[in-house]
Amino acid sequence: MGRITEDLIRRNAEHNDCIIFSLEELSLHQQEIERLEHIDRWCRDLKILYLQNNLIGKIENVSKLKKLEYLNLALNNIEKIENLEAGCEGLTKLDLTVNFIGELSSVKTLQHNIHLKELFLMGNPCADFDGYRQFVVAALQQLKWLDGKEIERSERIQALQDFPVVEQQIREQEKAYCLKRAKDKEEAQRKLQEEENKGEREGRHTGFDGRWYTDISATLPSSEESKDDVQAPEIQGECKKKKLDSGEDDLEFWNKPSLYTPESRLETLRHMEKQRKDQEKLSEKKKKVKPPRVLICEDGRALNVNEPKYMDTSLIDVDVQPTYVRVMVKGKPFQLVLPAEVKPDSSSAKRAQTTGHLVVYMPKVGEIITGCQGTSKPVKSTPDSSREKTNKRSQQMERLEVDPSKHAFPDVANIVQAKKHTPRRVQAEPKIIPSEGDPDFEDNPEVPPLI
Repeated sequence: MGRITEDLIRRNAEHNDCIIFSLEELSLHQQEIERLEHIDRWCRDLKILYLQNNLIGKIENVSKLKKLEYLNLALNNIEKIENLEAGCEGLTKLDLTVNFIGELSSVKTLQHNIHLKELFLMGNPCADFDGYRQFVVAALQQLKWLDGKEIERSERIQALQDFPVVEQQIREQEKAYCLKRAKDKEEAQRKLQEEENKGEREGRHTGFDGRWYTDISATLPSSEESKDDVQAPEIQGECKKKKLDSGEDDLEFWNKPSLYTPESRLETLRHMEKQRKDQEKLSEKKKKVKPPRVLICEDGRALNVNEPKYMDTSLIDVDVQPTYVRVMVKGKPFQLVLPAEVKPDSSSAKRAQTTGHLVVYMPKVGEIITGCQGTSKPVKSTPDSSREKTNKRSQQMERLEVDPSKHAFPDVANIVQAKKHTPRRVQAEPKIIPSEGDPDFEDNPEVPPLI
């Protein structure tokens, strides 16, 4: 059940920057509020107050709302008009549609609200009384509109003339309604007591105060992943049985005829609240806390793990290690053990421009790692063979490419192989010495010889 709290008012005061002391309009409809409280102390400047479709059973705590002009209390559990005559001096419109007002004579308390122009009482038991409209029109002479219909001057004159007779009829009908209402209250109290006794018997029958499902599930082992993913057959059967029983009870409740009274509205709300809580409990039991994924074994071996979810570049974290590569996508790991040792410092990760896939380049190192793949036979190497391998590595660097579309799409970047230009030795050009037989040769004695 809801209550009027400061936080609730602030959340509904966004149009006023969540400031409540200067609020002029407040809407608290459909909040399952049972009592009207605190508003007269926190929001004294209110002019419009919406409280329709709640469970308010009494008009109270509004005497300090001097500026209140419109009060909407439709679809509540109000049985009497009261506590509006003292402080709500500026009240001009009051909506009490579809409540449980049977004491029609209580409208006389509104005679002191001299500015009241509109009143809505349709949908109340008193609206079915003979002479209802004439009584209200004669009792509240300041009214201009009743139940959305304008009050004519001739109608008021006629109502004032017939008022003594109509008032006597209203008193008799009120008395009959009050007797019927007292019986309804006794019946509702008896049903509530039966429900409480039934719940106590069921609690004693289970032996665990209705909480034995949770207790049994708490005793199940949860350390091992295989045991965590399997639920005990007994608990599954009991949960199904409980679900069927609750479904039958729910169907029986909605098919059961009931009177439209404040007690029946409260009973319906309590039933819906109970169903909601039971559903939440069942959903909580179904939730399983998965243990964290094991990425590295106790002996140091890395495991192949793939737990994909989404592929968003901003949520990708790539970690390249000498023996494995790990890609975290929104907390979901993809780990791959490499067949050879790579250089993490020289590795790079980027999105392919042609396919859009994540491509990780990891250059290999010269030695073959044997720590993670078991003991391998030693390889004998000679100086010539090692020099040969070094020359081959210098000509072309080997890389490990983690690309799912490697065989489906061509590597555009390596279609044209760059030619390797071998450096040529630069030789000195031969010196040209002119000879005397050259026709263009001219011997100048002042020029020193070249040699």
